[in-house]
Amino acid sequence: MTARKIIIDTDPGQDDAVAILLALASPKEIEVLGITAVAGNVPLELTQKNALIICELSGKTNVKVFAGCDRPLRRDLVTAEHVHGKTGLDGPVLPDPKIQLQDQHAVDFIIDTLRECAAGTVTLCPLGPLTNIAAAFEKAPELIKKVQEIVLMGGAYFEVGNITPAAEFNIYVDPQAAQIIFRSGVPITVLPLDVTHKALVTKKRNDAFRNLASPVGIAVAQMTDFFERFDIKKYGSEGAPLHDPCVIAYLINPDLFSGRHVNVEIETQSELTLGMTVADWWGVTDRPPNAMFISDLDADGFFSLLTERLAML
Repeated sequence: MTARKIIIDTDPGQDDAVAILLALASPKEIEVLGITAVAGNVPLELTQKNALIICELSGKTNVKVFAGCDRPLRRDLVTAEHVHGKTGLDGPVLPDPKIQLQDQHAVDFIIDTLRECAAGTVTLCPLGPLTNIAAAFEKAPELIKKVQEIVLMGGAYFEVGNITPAAEFNIYVDPQAAQIIFRSGVPITVLPLDVTHKALVTKKRNDAFRNLASPVGIAVAQMTDFFERFDIKKYGSEGAPLHDPCVIAYLINPDLFSGRHVNVEIETQSELTLGMTVADWWGVTDRPPNAMFISDLDADGFFSLLTERLAML
């Protein structure tokens, strides 16, 4: 089996951190060409630092990390410290990184990578706002057709919004960027709140992370201990949903997930529903399907995979 080449575009965020760790623990299935940071959960200064911290925690210090856009394409930045804490990685106490950012801008790295690789061999994995990817598509539209697939965490349909009544955070932060992506013609798989809210870290599952007794396992358990307080209070759930690791788990074992190929449009005009992912789940329009919209997962299988892989770091 040839490892799938991916670029992780991210705004860490505790769940982003776990997604990065899962990818770096799965070299047989995934080759991480680079990690590109974007402003989102916290400002860019912190997301780029957090990406470096997680690479060091994993022991994979040769992974290249690039800083990208520090604000959305056409609006002011909205962040989520109320969920992730002031650093974005609140919970564990992790040392400042020793490894350094690459000099190249993340958008240029994405463009150059697509230009250098054969068409259909690079998958883009956005875990945060879609600003970097959309900026690359605007800057080098001729390379859009070279993307194998975009597998992203974002949006919602039945679960509606988590930052506004209608919108999920990643899409809401930069809806114009999301619109560019969903209208690009690239094959898209979406891991929305509908599925990620089923990936709940119960006490038993978090104990399994902690019982790995490794720096990675303990840090992940501590991240989830912090992260879950928001969701337990807001949703009354058993624990924290691990949103972003669903993207990487889907790449490793898509049989854990199910969904439907539908049309998804992004609302960019209405103040009331800005950032809403309008998913034509029931096929009531004549708009052609443009995304695989995932709605369910085997939660036990997901956490078995995650725990098994984290044990490898």
